[in-house]
Amino acid sequence: MTDWLRRVFWFTPLRKGLTVLLVLAVVAGLSYGGYRIANPDLTCATGVARPEEGAECVGVSAGGYDFEVPALGQVADAIARENKKLKAGEYATVAVMLPLTSKDRGLRTKVLHEVQGAFLKQHSANTDDNGRLPKIRLVLANTGNGNAHWQTTVRQLKGMVDGPDNLRAVSGVATSSAETKDAVTELTGSKIPVIGTTITADDIANGPGEDDNPYPGLARVSPTNSDEADAIARFAEVDAANAVLVQDTRPGDHYTATLKRAFGKLLTDAPYAPELFTSPPDPNDEGTTANTFRQITLTLCTTRADTVFFAGRHTQLRQFVNALGQRGCQERKFTVLTGDEGSYLGADKKLDKKALANKVTVQYASLAHPDAWKGPGTPKTGGSPAAYETFVERLDRAVTDPDIGPIGPIGPDSLTDGQAIIAYDAMATAVHGIRDATVKGEKLPEIRDVGTWWPHVKGDQKVEGASGWICLDNHGNPYNKAVPIVELAPDGTQRFVEIAWPDGDPPAQDCLPPGAS
Repeated sequence: MTDWLRRVFWFTPLRKGLTVLLVLAVVAGLSYGGYRIANPDLTCATGVARPEEGAECVGVSAGGYDFEVPALGQVADAIARENKKLKAGEYATVAVMLPLTSKDRGLRTKVLHEVQGAFLKQHSANTDDNGRLPKIRLVLANTGNGNAHWQTTVRQLKGMVDGPDNLRAVSGVATSSAETKDAVTELTGSKIPVIGTTITADDIANGPGEDDNPYPGLARVSPTNSDEADAIARFAEVDAANAVLVQDTRPGDHYTATLKRAFGKLLTDAPYAPELFTSPPDPNDEGTTANTFRQITLTLCTTRADTVFFAGRHTQLRQFVNALGQRGCQERKFTVLTGDEGSYLGADKKLDKKALANKVTVQYASLAHPDAWKGPGTPKTGGSPAAYETFVERLDRAVTDPDIGPIGPIGPDSLTDGQAIIAYDAMATAVHGIRDATVKGEKLPEIRDVGTWWPHVKGDQKVEGASGWICLDNHGNPYNKAVPIVELAPDGTQRFVEIAWPDGDPPAQDCLPPGAS
C-alpha cells in the first residue's frame, strides 16, 4: 500500500510538485473555511451590515438597498436613481431614520408609506423648485426591529456630516419610544438637526423653561399628545362625569405615558378611577392583555360611563375594541377616543369589525388624512386644498411616470393612515430649513445653522404642508396644528369626521405663535 502511494504521489519530480500543490490547496481551503466560520462576512450592502450572524441588516444606504424588505424595493430603487443624478458638492444629505425591518405588520406598512412620502418631496425639491440649491440626497437609515440597533445607525450618521455625504438633517424618527428618545438625544447632542414625523410624546420635545431644551435642533411636524388631547376634547365635548380612562402602565413608553397624562388632565373631575393594564415589553406582542380587557369591559358595564379615553398602543387598542364588542351590556353605546395609534386599526386584520357595528364608536386624532383639505367647508387658514392637491399631483406623477417611479404600492386607501402625507411634510420642512439656512454665495449651510433656523418657520416662512400649515414656535414645536378627527367605519375604513384645533379655532392668517411660546 505504501509503495502504491509512493508511485502515485511521489515517484517523479513532477508528481512530487503536484502533490505539494494539492496539499497546500487543501490546507488553504480548510484554513479559509475555518476563518469564514470564525469570522463570517456580515456585510449586506455598502454602509449596511448585520450586527451578528443571522441578525437583521442595519445601517445607512443611499444605493437602493431594501434591507431585505421586498416591499421597500421599488421606492429604494427610485431613491437610488434620484441620488445618482446629483453632482458631488451640490447636494445636502437628509437621512430618513426608521425601524425599516420591524416585525410588526402595521408598522411595516407605515414605514413604507413614510419612505414613499419622503421620496416624493426629495424628487420635487430637486426638480420643481426652479433649480434651487442645495439639491437633496436621500438615504435610508435602519435602526432595526424595535429600534434595537439605534446606536449603530446613529454612530454612522454622525460620521456623515462632512463630505462627501454632507448630512444636514435626519427625518423619520417615527415612534415615541425610549430608544427613539435616546437616538434623538444623541443626534441633537452632536448638533445634527432632527425633524420628527410622527413622534407625539410631550417629553420628546423642547419647551419654554430655562432648562427645558434637551434636544437642540429638534423640530416636529406632528402635534404633541397634549395638543391631540385638547383637540379631541374640543371636538367631542365630553362630560367627565360619564368618562373613564383606560391606560397602559408599562414603563418606558413615552407615547402612552404622556397621552395618559394629557387625558388625565381632562378627567380630573371624573368619578371613576382609571382602569389599568400592562402591555408586554414589546407592545406589538399579543401577550395576555385580552384577558384584562374582558375584565375591564365587565367593570365598564357597571358604570354610567359612555366614553372611554384609551392611552395605549395599537395592538392593545384593537384587543380592547374587540373585547368591548363582546361586552355584557350590549344595549349601551360606547365611544372610544384615542391618539394617532388609532390609525393602525384600519389595516389590522385581527380587528373584529362586528364590534364597530355593535354600538362601539372609535375616533382618534390623526396626524393627516386625505379628506381633511378637500371639498367645501375647509377652514380658511391652517392649511389649504391647494397644498394637498400639489402633493396628490406629485404622487400621481411618481406612480405613472417611469422616469420617477415606480415607488411601490400606494393609492387613495394607502393615504388614510396619514403617514405618506406627514413624511412628505417633514421632508418639506427639512428642505426649507436647509435651503433657507444656506448663506448667499455658499452651496451648503453650516449644519449648526439648520438647527437654529426652526424658530423662523412661521408667518410668511411657514411650510404649506399637505397635512396643514407647519408654523414652529421657538422650541421647534408646531403651533396650533390641524388635527383631523377620524372614525373607524363599521367596515373598518378610516372616515374623516372634521378638523379639530388644539386652541379651539384655526390659527390667524399670520400663523405666529403667541408671545409665551
